[in-house]
Amino acid sequence: MRRTFVVVIIMALTLGVFPAGVGLADENDNSQELRESVRVAGVRQHQRALQARADANGGTRLSGTPGYDASVQYVARRARAAGYRVTLQPFDFLLVGDASPPILQRITPTAQTFADGPDFMSMQYSGSGDVTLPVTAIDLVVPSPAANTSTSGCDEDDFAGFPVGSIALMQRGTCNFSVKADNARAANAGGVIIFNEGNPGRTAVIDGTLNPPLRDLPVVGTTFAVGDNLRNGVLNGPTGVTARLRVDSVAETRSTVNVIAESRHGRADSVVVVGAHLDSVSRGPGINDNGSGSAAILEVAEEMDEVETRNRVRFIWFGAEEEGLIGSTFYVNSLTPEQRNNIAVMLNFDMVGSPNFVRFVYDGDTSDTPPPAGGAPAGSDVIEQVFLDYFASRGLATQPTAFDGRSDYGPFIAVGIPAGGLFTGAEGEKTPAQQAIYGGTAGQPYDPCYHLACDTFANN
Repeated sequence: MRRTFVVVIIMALTLGVFPAGVGLADENDNSQELRESVRVAGVRQHQRALQARADANGGTRLSGTPGYDASVQYVARRARAAGYRVTLQPFDFLLVGDASPPILQRITPTAQTFADGPDFMSMQYSGSGDVTLPVTAIDLVVPSPAANTSTSGCDEDDFAGFPVGSIALMQRGTCNFSVKADNARAANAGGVIIFNEGNPGRTAVIDGTLNPPLRDLPVVGTTFAVGDNLRNGVLNGPTGVTARLRVDSVAETRSTVNVIAESRHGRADSVVVVGAHLDSVSRGPGINDNGSGSAAILEVAEEMDEVETRNRVRFIWFGAEEEGLIGSTFYVNSLTPEQRNNIAVMLNFDMVGSPNFVRFVYDGDTSDTPPPAGGAPAGSDVIEQVFLDYFASRGLATQPTAFDGRSDYGPFIAVGIPAGGLFTGAEGEKTPAQQAIYGGTAGQPYDPCYHLACDTFANN
């Protein structure tokens, strides 16, 4: 009961989301006043500061780089000034990314150069390589009859008769990208291209990971359009296309930190963790992903500096989320069993300013989306309902989004801590029905600059 009841106290930590009439510690801690004190102008001030730190450091705030370190210093200084106990939690991680921009070109029969970012991206844990080779299609299904149904490259038998040394062209579908890449490597492919499946919502560029270890051949993900171009009308076998594929990857140990700011009041055995990842990808400053969540919870923290909540509040800005939830995983793994039990809930805010937005609420009761591995911890449904009730009271539409552990709440739910949060959309495409409710543009990504250099202060 403690885990579920406490969530209503802390809904202020969602850009002012807090059920009207719910008190904090005393009658004079008025929730409406607190909600009204959290202003978009304050959030934007912090986003502008993060943009400036990216601009001064090569255009990125990637963990383990000076741009991230400068962001850490800014957040820690502001939180200390607001009266929180601030600690920096250091950890090492394997930084995996592009040492220089990748290249994908169609050489023959008609030359065409594809753009890094909008058209294709190197996959995390891709190996390095610069090859110009024939392209071979692997068991493609175009058009795909339904999302997540293509088995292209998921079985070693898909590579029977595969021309040794050619580039394997595969389609997103039922198995992990790593399975496809490893099967291609076993068939002696010289490179791998995996394109999006082609169903509604599955046409944009794939920004994927192969997970450790680092592979020894170049692997990229592309849009459906690029894959359709390279297959040259072929579903299985040699396509008659020659392509150049170049990936220059780096994999080295770096040091970074999580920023932890804890209130000086409230029950130590009933802690509300409020999280957002502070890092960006290497390609850009990440002012929506996730400067928006980072700035939002910092603005709330500053406005809550004198609010004596019944429960302790622990704001955490996580590092290395973009490398695979490394900072949040390190944090959760560092807790003793007693410390884990003392965390009542985790609230997560990762991308809350998408320009072509939908007002998504994590589906904590998993009534509309598949449950996470191991199921949703008890209490996650209550967090979802508090959000839904609040937005309904304001006449604001919402939609469920998968509670799949994709962001920093994932390590928390994996150990049984209930979680929830808000999200405004990433690379997925807005539907006509969503356009009718929220405005914006159907058929376009919720954030057209997701993981791109254009995710700037203007992209919110």
